[in-house]
Amino acid sequence: MKRIQHLLAGLALVAAPVAAQNLPPTPFAQSVKSEAGKQTLEMIEKVNDYWQSHHPAECRGFWDNAAYFTGNQAVYEMTGKQAYLDYALRFARHNRWMGATERDPKRWEYKTYGEGMRHVLFADWQICFQIYIDLYKLEHRAERLQRTLEVMNYQAAMPDRDFWWWSDALYMGLPIFTKLYTVTGDQRLLDKQYECFVWTDSLLFDKDDQLYYRDAKYVYPKVTTACNNGKSFWARGDGWVLAGLAKVLQDLPKDSKYRPFYVQRFQQLAEGVARTQQAEGYWSRSMLCEDDAPGYETSGTAFFEYGLLWGVNNGLLNRAKYKPVIDKAWTYLSTIALQADGSIGFVQPIGEKPDPTRTVDAHSQAPFGTGAWLLAACEYVKYVNASK
Repeated sequence: MKRIQHLLAGLALVAAPVAAQNLPPTPFAQSVKSEAGKQTLEMIEKVNDYWQSHHPAECRGFWDNAAYFTGNQAVYEMTGKQAYLDYALRFARHNRWMGATERDPKRWEYKTYGEGMRHVLFADWQICFQIYIDLYKLEHRAERLQRTLEVMNYQAAMPDRDFWWWSDALYMGLPIFTKLYTVTGDQRLLDKQYECFVWTDSLLFDKDDQLYYRDAKYVYPKVTTACNNGKSFWARGDGWVLAGLAKVLQDLPKDSKYRPFYVQRFQQLAEGVARTQQAEGYWSRSMLCEDDAPGYETSGTAFFEYGLLWGVNNGLLNRAKYKPVIDKAWTYLSTIALQADGSIGFVQPIGEKPDPTRTVDAHSQAPFGTGAWLLAACEYVKYVNASK
C-alpha cells in the first residue's frame, strides 16, 4: 500500500502540463576570456557537431547512446546552442521519454545483464532518465518526467539494495536519485541512493589501492594481471565511478548527512586514479598493468579527467596537487584522442575488462567515448577560466 501511495504522490508532480519554461542562465561560454578557454570551446563545438552530423538522434535509450547525451547536455548548458537542445529532444521523443518499456512492475528485472524491455530496473536502461530530468527542468511538461517518476519511486520503495552490482551502474543509475531529488525534494530518494551505494561500495571498493573492481567476478584474486599476478582494475569501470560520484555531489544538498561519505570516496578514488596515470597522460585499460592491454584509451581517461576537473573546480580536490595530472590528461585528450575531423578516437569498444583482443586505434569511436570527452572538455573550460 505504501508503495502505491509513494507512486501516486510522485505522479501528482507531473499530473498536468505546465506551460512555464525555466530558461537556462546565460551560457557559461559568454564569460570565457582566456584564449585556452576559447580554443577549447571551439574544439567542443567541432566534436559535438561532428558527432551529430554523423549519427541520428533517433537511437535507443540504452547506456551506450545515453552516455553521449549526458555530454551533449553539458555542452548545451555551456553554449546555449539550440541545435544541441533540439538533438536531445529528438532522442527523448524517439524513446517516448522511457527506458525499457515493460509496463507491469511485477515483470521488471535488474539482477542480470539484459537489453530486453523487462530490464526496467537495470541501470543501463535508466541513464536516459538523467537526460529527461534535465529537459524537464527546462520546460515542465508532464510527459518528460512521468516514466522516470514511475520507475524511480517504485525502486525507492523496494526493500532490495543490490541494484548496482557492477561499477558502470554508479554512473548510469546512482546520479538519477540526486538529480530527481532536485525536482521533487523527496528525501526517500537520497536514503535509497545511499543504502544502495553502500552495498556496492562494500562489494567493489579496494581500500588499499583506492580503486573499484568492475564487478565481483574481478575481485582479487579471482582475476590477476600479468604484472606479478596483481589486481585487475579496468580504467573505464573506475572512470564511470569517479564521474558518477561527481554528478552525485553536484546535486546532493551541502548539509546532507550522506555527503561526508560520498566526498571521502570521491577523494580516495581521485588519489588512486592519479597514481596510475601513464607518462603520456592517458590511463591504460588495465590500470595497474599496462602489459595486459597496451596503448592509448580515451573513454576511461576522459571520465577521469572530468571527475578530477570537477573536483578541483568545486573545491573538493587540491588544484596544485592535481594540476600535473589534469594538464597531462588534457594534452592527451586534445592532441591524440581528438582527430582532425572532430571525431574522438582510441575508445575501447563495449566491454567489461582490459581486453587486448579488441582493436583500439584512432578510428575507434563510440557514443560514450565522445560523451566522456565532451564532459571533460566542458569542465576544462571552467578550469582554465578560473585560473585567469
